[in-house]
Amino acid sequence: MPTKWSKDSWRCFQGSAETEPIADTPLVLELRVAAAGERLDKLIAEAFPQLSRSRVQALIRQGHVRVDGLQLRGSHRPVADAMVVVEVPPEVPVDLEPVDLGLEILYQDAHLAVVVKPAGLVVHPASSHKGPTLVHGLLHALKGLSGIGGEQRPGIVHRLDKGTSGVMVVACDDVSHRGLQEQFAAHSLERRYRTLVNGGPDLDAGTIRSRLGRHPTDRLRFATVERGGREAITHWSVVERLGAVTLMECRLETGRTHQVRVHLAEHGVPVLADPVYGRRRNPPDRLRVLLDPVDHQLLHAYKLAFEHPVEKRWMEFEQDLPEDFQAVLDQARQLHSDG
Repeated sequence: MPTKWSKDSWRCFQGSAETEPIADTPLVLELRVAAAGERLDKLIAEAFPQLSRSRVQALIRQGHVRVDGLQLRGSHRPVADAMVVVEVPPEVPVDLEPVDLGLEILYQDAHLAVVVKPAGLVVHPASSHKGPTLVHGLLHALKGLSGIGGEQRPGIVHRLDKGTSGVMVVACDDVSHRGLQEQFAAHSLERRYRTLVNGGPDLDAGTIRSRLGRHPTDRLRFATVERGGREAITHWSVVERLGAVTLMECRLETGRTHQVRVHLAEHGVPVLADPVYGRRRNPPDRLRVLLDPVDHQLLHAYKLAFEHPVEKRWMEFEQDLPEDFQAVLDQARQLHSDG
């Protein structure tokens, strides 16, 4: 028989020193709605903290949630006294082989780890990518990862593009995963990037705000759209002007796909060596030779700061520019000083 927990018993269980029981049968959660007006997905996520909003939405889509016996959408608002039943299937073991990728681990405890993703490494498996990913490396380097991300994305709270390097935090348990997700959703973390761009902005600092969505004609690209899309906010500043190129810093208030790359390209200063958004403006001839060995955009997530989801202490991590990025920057400085 499935294990059953009511809202109250689940909260009591969560407050104990135990962990969620692992069983071969589904875990059934029951919730009596106290008052009408709340969305179904939000209602369940708030009542059962170990289920993230995204996991709740997935359970609803897969037909594992019923309201008074009916399967309804996550946007449905149950009436008062309605009975919500959530059936959580047994966890599927991660069917991925650990791979030693020599990942650099900046910090690790029982709840989370902070790692450095090298440029050229995809974060998690996907149908469009064959070969090792960051997840494969994490399975080798860490003792455990949260299961919220599913079979192919264990521990993954956020992502960096394949060609972007930098600091990432991964979750080792579901409570930490949810706590970190909430910080990303609330934009309470600090995320800073360094990038070398083609040209330079007229001002020394500014903010770019737009709504980003899929490009209307190229599904591999993102762009500012007039309708739909999601709000994207990038705060930028000039770090160093080097004639034909500029070293810039970007602080993300939101974290949309390709956000920095799209915003800077649309602002007239595309990221150097960006294979998707930097084609329309080629780098100066003197720099083109320097960029020949670089096969990815020169964008590095150098700083990440957040509150530890369990211990509630503020944590900050920084990572120097990778060698290829630093080499191009050094040569750009030399060329600029030579005139």
